[in-house]
Formats: sequence, C-alpha cells, structure tokens
Amino acid sequence: MPESFGLVQVLGGLAIGVFSGAMAGLLGVSPGGALVPALALMPGLGQHDAQAISLAAQLVPTSLAGFLRYRVSGHGASWRTVVWISLGFLAGAYAGARGASHVADAALRWMFVGYLLVLATLVVLKSPAKTAGVDAAQADEPRGAVVALVVVGMVAGASSGLLGIGGGLAITALLTVALHYSQHRAQAVSLAINALPLALPAVLVYASVASGLPWVLLGLVVLGLWIGTAAGARLATRLEEQALRKYFFVLVICMALLMAWRASGAG
Repeated sequence: MPESFGLVQVLGGLAIGVFSGAMAGLLGVSPGGALVPALALMPGLGQHDAQAISLAAQLVPTSLAGFLRYRVSGHGASWRTVVWISLGFLAGAYAGARGASHVADAALRWMFVGYLLVLATLVVLKSPAKTAGVDAAQADEPRGAVVALVVVGMVAGASSGLLGIGGGLAITALLTVALHYSQHRAQAVSLAINALPLALPAVLVYASVASGLPWVLLGLVVLGLWIGTAAGARLATRLEEQALRKYFFVLVICMALLMAWRASGAG
C-alpha cells in the first residue's frame, strides 16, 4: 500500500469518504458499496487493499448520526433485530475474510459485480405493496423471524468479509425482500448494524496478511464518512419510499458497472 500521498490523493480520499457516506445515509447501506470501487481506482491500491481500507473505515461508527436521524423521524430498529443480525454477521464476516485471502484481485472484482447484480435483481423483483404500513406492525419481531434475521446477518457478514463492503447492501435488500420491511425501516436497521464494530474479525484477517494500512488516507475517508452520512440521512427522511427504492437500485447498478470497468482492465 502507498505510504505517502499528494494533494490530489488527499482530496480524493476525502471526496470518496463524503460521497460514500452520503450514499450510506441516503440509502441505508454500508458505505463499502461505494468505497471499494472508488478506492480500487486510486493508483497503487489493489482490490485487497481497497477492501481492507473500506472495512477498517467502517469500524468507526460513522453511520450512528444517520441512524439517529432515521430514529428521530420515526424509523427505528428494535434491539432484537440488531442483536440477531449482529450474531450472524460476526460469523459470516470472519468466514468471508478468510475466503478473500485465497482469491485473486481480478476474481474478487468480478465476484463484487455479480453480488451487486444479484441484489439489484432482488430489488426489481420486490413488490412495493408488500411493505405498506408494516413499520408499526413490526416494532417487535415475531419469534419465528429469529432464524431469518441470523441468516440475513450471516449473508451480510460473509459479503462484508469477502468483498469489503460492510454488508449494508445485503441487509437492506434482504430485509425488504424476504422479511417485507419498509424501505425506511430496513435502512435504519442497516445503519444501526453498521454503527457497531462487527467488521473487526474481517479487518484482523486482512491485517494479518497485509503490510499495513495507509493511515492518512484512512483518516480522511473516515472524516468524509462522518460528514456525508449525516447529510444523506437528513435527505432520506424527507423522501418517499418509492424514490428511495429507485435510488437504491441506481446506486447498485452504477457500482456494479464501475467495478466491471475496473475488472476488465480498462482502469
């Protein structure tokens, strides 16, 4: 990983953090979905490096401001949901990171593309009518949902460790599609999960095989995430459900195209 940065790299790192944070706050996803493709374009950073920086940046609770904004606006997350998803996430993150250490950069990029396209497909197939008025009804999850929540956490954690994206994309998509959460509420849960240092097992695995992290770049990215997440969440609480769903889909497709371009060797 590069040890020194010029002004362009410094401003680039800050801009990447602000943009990724804004997307996280607006769409209730972990910032890794935007961080990884953007960082992978920076000179001197490989795919594994970009994923390690993304996961390390997400250890800081930059999404907390976004979650509080959702909560004030009436879109909260019950502690049961957070606990069960978190337990699954921890196991999945460790397993995913162990797997990533044995996969080449190029293969990881194409896996990232495929993962995003699967999520985009789920969003398209989801029926908006199913989520109408469920926020109040699901203030407390039924006991039968425990297994489903743990599985959601495991899938999100595995994607986090393997692809360095934090798992928020999977949490938001699976909660809305499989468990029929409203878009706002699923995004609030995602931000709550990402405020916890659940990616630590994955970061430790990456650190054990890496030569270190570029701390200046990491600090700038974290600063940008704080700024962007709060601004994005403020905007999200003022938007309609359908608009958020469309923006979520557009983000996923754009990140998939960006990573595909990078994977093809054009960058």
